[in-house]
Amino acid sequence: MTPKQILLNYLTSLSTKNRLPQAVIAELQIICRNENEALDPLMLGTVFQKTLHPEKRHQEGVHYTQRHEIELIIDSVLMEPLLHEWDMVKAQTSEVSKTSEVSTMLQAFANKIAHTRVLDPACGSGNFLYIALQRLLDLQKEVMTFAERYGLPAIPLTVSPHQLHGMEINVYAHELAQVTVWIGYIQWRYENGLEKLPDPILRPLDTIKRMDAILGYDEQGNPIEPEWVAAEVIMGNPPFLGRQRMRSALGNKYCHDLLKVYKQRINGMPDLVCYWFDKAQVMIANGKTKTVGLLATQAIRGGTNRQVLERIVKDNRIFMAWSDREWLLAGATVHISLIGFDNGNGRKIRLNGREVSFINADLTTGADLIVAKKLTKNAEISFVGDVKVGEFELDNTTAQTMLNDQSNLSGKSNREVIRPWVNATDITGRPRHMWIIDFGVDMPETEARQYQLPFQYIEKHVKPMRLGNRMKNREKYWWIHGDAAPRIRDTLKKLSRFIATPAVSKYRIFVWLESDILPDHALLVFAREDDYFWGVLHSIIHELWARRMGTQLRDAVSGSRYTPTTCFETFPFPYPPGHEPSEMDSPIVKRIADYARQLVQFRDNWLNPPADSVEVGEAIIKKRTLTNLYNALNYYRE
Repeated sequence: MTPKQILLNYLTSLSTKNRLPQAVIAELQIICRNENEALDPLMLGTVFQKTLHPEKRHQEGVHYTQRHEIELIIDSVLMEPLLHEWDMVKAQTSEVSKTSEVSTMLQAFANKIAHTRVLDPACGSGNFLYIALQRLLDLQKEVMTFAERYGLPAIPLTVSPHQLHGMEINVYAHELAQVTVWIGYIQWRYENGLEKLPDPILRPLDTIKRMDAILGYDEQGNPIEPEWVAAEVIMGNPPFLGRQRMRSALGNKYCHDLLKVYKQRINGMPDLVCYWFDKAQVMIANGKTKTVGLLATQAIRGGTNRQVLERIVKDNRIFMAWSDREWLLAGATVHISLIGFDNGNGRKIRLNGREVSFINADLTTGADLIVAKKLTKNAEISFVGDVKVGEFELDNTTAQTMLNDQSNLSGKSNREVIRPWVNATDITGRPRHMWIIDFGVDMPETEARQYQLPFQYIEKHVKPMRLGNRMKNREKYWWIHGDAAPRIRDTLKKLSRFIATPAVSKYRIFVWLESDILPDHALLVFAREDDYFWGVLHSIIHELWARRMGTQLRDAVSGSRYTPTTCFETFPFPYPPGHEPSEMDSPIVKRIADYARQLVQFRDNWLNPPADSVEVGEAIIKKRTLTNLYNALNYYRE
């Protein structure tokens, strides 16, 4: 019976059961009946993923790894040491004269292959386990063939699915993982002339558990850390679920319990994948595993996420990493990192395929910028913008109506509480000329009501969503912005202009904003008004520093996140901020300031060309954004 026939019989037996979605069964049956289509066990996960609704797949972080990335991890983490040992065994057999000793050596190595346990603690439909099994079978067959070639006693095939262990919480993926491994095993035997197997051929694989790998509950309902089975190698691709979506996807209780269980080892709430890295590192520390290879988005390299890699580098060693690989996920290009770490057993260290002496926690080699300390002179210059928490913003038409209204009985002008507002979209795209209702940081409700139209607007658009807010002050003072940023207000009102950059952007772009503008929290602002400082921030040196010290986001479009504490407060300026010489006293300061002015002028002319100098249509003007400008500049630079 061929593997296709075996799978078809299995699918027929499931047709009246609820162990797989009917859509998956139907599509797999079509494939099995198609004589021209080859059977690839990896397709089981692909078919299953296609049946999931896109929103459900995105919410749960469900994704199935492509073969190439799986092989990069398996070949480095699982196979490289085994192949190295196999080369040593072959070399030793040539030096041994007794046939019995050679046979013993070969049998011992074949046994080692068969006793190498592999654990995938987020196994999905079993793709990692299936390819790992293929590799182990191929290697043991090579040992068997070696013995046969030299007329030695036959070595039996003993590698089996039972040395593969997995954990999967999804009921359907758990079922598919077992089938993927078994079908892969059967197909390998069929293709290698070893198709005879005892009945029943497809049996439950109890080494693959249906369970949550990072959070469990005891009999009393208390959250606990699940036990992982001891295995020589841990590998896999945990869910891509960022901390911003964890509460909505997993629920407040789950996230609370997760924080409680791991609070001794993990600070704050990093992305979900970090808990797999943490547990794998503990497995190494406890001697329950030797080597780990996991896949994550590039966000693992920075911010709160990086703490798990910092501990790995401190206590163990990263021996393999691909820091930045493009990967197509749900039609979008995602940037991922592949990371292998161990207990320091002496194997070669490779970063992006190149041999290096060590790998830092941010997946770089050379100078370790992670150890950079905050500089006191850089403090109190950079701030996160205002957090409004509600629809306080106004389009220009609505704002102008309120600004020109004179119906307030108090005689107050609405201009006192309506001010220009800018967020990241206004910087990376075309300015939208937005405004915002702003009652400051502590205006009493009685006073706010005196501004009739603005107050009525937020009473309708803001108050309903602020009532019931988990943060009681936001509920109580619903007419005040959620975090009205008093330090920003006090600092910026002393300046004629200030510098701003989007917290998240594809390019690190800095712009000038007038001091009467209220910056949104999606912007980082710098309390400086001199061209020299703007020029240093926009230098290639600062850009490279920010990319190393910030957080690379999962997709190519979003780019990187700039944070004041890591990107700015650690940056070594040419002169300590506040202690720079003037342009008159320093040709260096003047030259940087001149270049800054020239760049601003160049950008402004391109964004808004003078009407009398260049004939540019409205459609073209709409496409003239800073992002598109830097896209073009970067294209020609490359």
